[in-house]
Amino acid sequence: MRTRLEALRRRLADQGLDAILISQAENRRYLSGFHGSAGYLLIDRLEAVLATDFRYTEQAATEAPGYRIFRIAGQLAGWLPEFVAGVAGGKLGFESEDVSFALHQRMTKVVKESGKKVELVPVVGIVEGLRARKDSGEIASIEKAAGIADAAFERVTGNLRAGVTEKAVAWELEKTLRDLGSETIPFEIIVAAGTNAALPHHRPSEHAIREGEPIVIDMGATSGGYGSDLSRTLCLGTPDDTFREVYSTVLAAQAAAIDGIKAGQTGQEADALAREVIEKAGHGEAFGHSLGHGVGMATHEAPTLGPSADGVLEDGAVFSIEPGIYLSGWGGVRIEDLAVMEKGRPRLLSKAGKLDISRGKDKT
Repeated sequence: MRTRLEALRRRLADQGLDAILISQAENRRYLSGFHGSAGYLLIDRLEAVLATDFRYTEQAATEAPGYRIFRIAGQLAGWLPEFVAGVAGGKLGFESEDVSFALHQRMTKVVKESGKKVELVPVVGIVEGLRARKDSGEIASIEKAAGIADAAFERVTGNLRAGVTEKAVAWELEKTLRDLGSETIPFEIIVAAGTNAALPHHRPSEHAIREGEPIVIDMGATSGGYGSDLSRTLCLGTPDDTFREVYSTVLAAQAAAIDGIKAGQTGQEADALAREVIEKAGHGEAFGHSLGHGVGMATHEAPTLGPSADGVLEDGAVFSIEPGIYLSGWGGVRIEDLAVMEKGRPRLLSKAGKLDISRGKDKT
């Protein structure tokens, strides 16, 4: 944690901030190691303080040994002035994307009434930028989570038969993920069959899976507080010509991205590698989401791989590569792998099989 704090303090200095108030849950855990569900961090150039209530003070002392523990109770007005007293006369950053308007109003009122000369400064992405580049321990946790998801997918889909509902498949996947060691489920599992597969974020329903229709499965596991993300598209029985054409296009688009992505590219440049393949196949309008997103403590974090993403991809970044085509009234295809940038190139962390479309439902 000391290295992370040092990196943050350099960013504070670069932005002319004397301290920062951390409220976002993943950022709080990333910087302190504290797993509790409630609390704030106050970090300045000399000290790091973790504020939490009586439920977590002992836990905080164990999990965040480099922090001074500040016990809070009651309303914000009762403890905030003392909490920020050390930055009186300075600029205090706060996470503007996490702090609500109402909370900001209360903070401003409390600081003003306390007589402390503290200027509240909104900041965006100051910690998320640090989180975008994973260390070896973080990568190991994500790789373990990816392995759990791979194994659960293979176990459940290996026994998949027509007639079972989307909800039943999703529940079986969730149970299997837990059985294989996933700490929690990082997001609600998607099982979308038939025309439902045209909805990228479809919620599993009572629809009974039929032979010949596309089946999109999107799932993940969690290990050490870090998640994974995996999507595959299946077809029971013999796929029709539309499935073959759409699946082959999405697979080719993903392969183009995997082969072409390099460190130093922008997220926009990475996205274009896959998007060009899909556009040339005449399905550009049917690929409505970004190629990928960062994965770590949160399911969606930096970096972004999309049409307007100008951030640069660097070694240590972990991100999804997930092109898709969605056709209303028919269904859709999405193929997603998780990758880590190493030595300037993406290394795939996902190992679950994909369809060999030339042989119907067989996997490569």
